[in-house]
Amino acid sequence: MPELVDVLWEGSGYGPRDRQPFWFQAFVPDPIAEWDRPLSGSAADAVARATAALTGLQSSRSAHDLEALAAPLLRAEALGSSFIEGLRASNKRLALAAHEPVAADRTARAVLGNVRAMERAVAIGTGGRRLRLADLLDIHRVLLEGTSEERFAGIARTDQNWIGGRGTSPRDAAFVPPPAERVPELLDDLIAFANLDDLPAVAQAAIAHAQFETIHPFGDGNGRAGRCLIHVILRRRGTAARLVPPISVVLATNARRYIAGLTDFREGRTDDWIGAFADTTTTAAAATGRLSADIDQLLAALLDRAGSPRADSVARKIILGLPTHPIVSADGVAVLHGVTAAAARGALNSLEAASVLVPVRVGRRRGREWMSNALFELLDGFEHTLGTAPSTAARGSRRR
Repeated sequence: MPELVDVLWEGSGYGPRDRQPFWFQAFVPDPIAEWDRPLSGSAADAVARATAALTGLQSSRSAHDLEALAAPLLRAEALGSSFIEGLRASNKRLALAAHEPVAADRTARAVLGNVRAMERAVAIGTGGRRLRLADLLDIHRVLLEGTSEERFAGIARTDQNWIGGRGTSPRDAAFVPPPAERVPELLDDLIAFANLDDLPAVAQAAIAHAQFETIHPFGDGNGRAGRCLIHVILRRRGTAARLVPPISVVLATNARRYIAGLTDFREGRTDDWIGAFADTTTTAAAATGRLSADIDQLLAALLDRAGSPRADSVARKIILGLPTHPIVSADGVAVLHGVTAAAARGALNSLEAASVLVPVRVGRRRGREWMSNALFELLDGFEHTLGTAPSTAARGSRRR
């Protein structure tokens, strides 16, 4: 059974109350490395639906098209995961920050770190090798690298942390994770669980994520790192070997419901949480299919607007590559497609003249970049629609 352990607050804090010693209770979860609890009927059905949706998504498009779709989905996932933590940016803002990192503001740098951490998680999960603690620390390091919280990057905490309350002490906290001295053994147990292969991958991802958030092993970035772990497991198990849908975007639709699901898990209602997570995954997979069709329709419209350039033309390659490279320059296009800078510049100028692309900075003559506002509007609309439409996940997590 989980345990509540008494911990002494030794009087470090900002206010008079927090400078006084007091006792509080920290939550220590059960180990999960030997998880053998059967799923209830409803949770098992939800996991089966999610598994089928993920499997169908992997085979729905050609390998080239899946690669093109993976980039905007990964950006959407990072934006959704960051939004849960109060970090808000648009697709355009994120793409501009990625294209010119030195000009990125604090929020954009944090979201870019999330994108890189998601990419690292995908790389770790691809190939199916066993997860190591060093991998988890590396994901966290990449997440916070170059941000104002870099001092926490890749280092398991050695101090007590807490969630909610006034932030100056755990006195009024909504949840207090395990004491720091319990973190190493709990992380080892979590890694052992993540390497199991005898339970459904969707259920495994749900449990691992909830356990990670319960341990809260880092000084900052726990939510984003924990959602990266979902990608590692679904990739490693082969259930989403080529494409992981934007699960975090759906989770971000109702942060309170998401937190309630994690509470369900901690209080023993594990099937409620697993069922809710599985429904979230199904919703995200269905939305990915719709996004795929919308991107295809947009690219066809842009090709038509450009005068249907021939199959081997630079202009066509630029348009078809927009989902992966939403901001382009002549030098970048030249390297990407193996053409001269002059040919790339000519194609970009023609696409600007056809109102397919617009300059990122109007009036700039040297080092120009171009982008498609239509693509950014589509991606922002996708996230907004997914974030406001009712989903099966809304029915999954309930409090008793």
